[in-house]
Amino acid sequence: MENNQKMKEMEEELSFYKRLVSTLPFSFTYSDPEFDRKLCKNDNGQVYVKRSTPNRREFKITSANRIPFEEIEVLLNEILDVVPHHIVFINSKGIVTLCNEQAAIDLHVDRESVIGKHLRELLQIPDKQIKMLETLQTGKPIVNQEILDKNYGIINTRLIKNSEGKIERVVGVFRFLNHIKEAEKQTLASRIAAGIAHEIRNPLTTVRGYLQLLEGRVEKETAEVFLSLLIPEIDRANKIITDFLRISKPGVERREVLEVKDFFIDYLGHFLNSDALLNNVNITFNISDDSANCFFIGDREELFQVFSNLYQNSMQAKKSSLMEITISTELIGSNIFIQFIDNGIGIAPNLIQHVFDPFFTTKDEGTGLGLSVSKKIIENYHGTMNVKSSPLGTHFLIYLPVHKGEIPL
Repeated sequence: MENNQKMKEMEEELSFYKRLVSTLPFSFTYSDPEFDRKLCKNDNGQVYVKRSTPNRREFKITSANRIPFEEIEVLLNEILDVVPHHIVFINSKGIVTLCNEQAAIDLHVDRESVIGKHLRELLQIPDKQIKMLETLQTGKPIVNQEILDKNYGIINTRLIKNSEGKIERVVGVFRFLNHIKEAEKQTLASRIAAGIAHEIRNPLTTVRGYLQLLEGRVEKETAEVFLSLLIPEIDRANKIITDFLRISKPGVERREVLEVKDFFIDYLGHFLNSDALLNNVNITFNISDDSANCFFIGDREELFQVFSNLYQNSMQAKKSSLMEITISTELIGSNIFIQFIDNGIGIAPNLIQHVFDPFFTTKDEGTGLGLSVSKKIIENYHGTMNVKSSPLGTHFLIYLPVHKGEIPL
């Protein structure tokens, strides 16, 4: 009876140790030459003992239980937020599981809203152009490949696989270079503008002066040609030069603190509503409560010019039906998000990438400088301006930083 009791206790003790070993969060082997045995725990949690003839006592961890990627991404999030490039993780279905802060800022999204959605909703381009999805399909990483779509830069992708060889994540690191491309265009525009200013403006001023001088010395019909055609055309050419020079201007001189509701409802709305009434246009202002009393930095007249340009463009894209224009604002993070939407004929897909280029226009009478000047004005106040379009209308998206504190010098 006593032996049976001891055997039972030994079995219970052995079961206790075996259960303890099975709960350890890693796989291992333990070899002991004194007992000529090796204790093993495999990746599936199975524990067993087998004979071995080791030279010395050893304890070796063979593999660790994998921490769920969701937990790893939580830890990585704060670290990757300090990286000045776009870093995005997707799972095997193309769903975004991580998006660092720089990617969210440059792509103008709330990253919490894109987590759990397909990558195409973050990038807003067709699947066939998305290199991370290409890596997911082919299983091949991409190294330093240049991207030439609406977001210019260098892409690298890597695959993370589990122990069974299945893809758990595709990691994309994108060096965003749109600002460099814009800087190059800006430099080119500045050089052209300087050349135009020196080579054309002075002769035009001279010609205009002589025309005014001759106006009183010529026949009435000739004088009328001077007044109604030649001098106005010279003034128009001078205005083109002035507008184009504004594109290359490094900054603005007049800055004031503007309140969202005051500027859009009381100032901009006062002018646009009057013109809209005369031209059978319905303008709606949607100013969200959280943005209404926010402040931003700008020159009231320059910003009026921006929205006046957008309004004129919408009028020229008017369909036979009633023109509907919506101007909305909302607060997104530390930015005021402004949308200018119309239901016009839209911009052709092959033209939309050029709408902000100087002198690009599809209108016979246009100079092609309105949107270029508008974009430059917004950028002078550290904002961004982009456009989307379809046959249902055009959608301008503007971000301006919320102002807190004194007016910057």
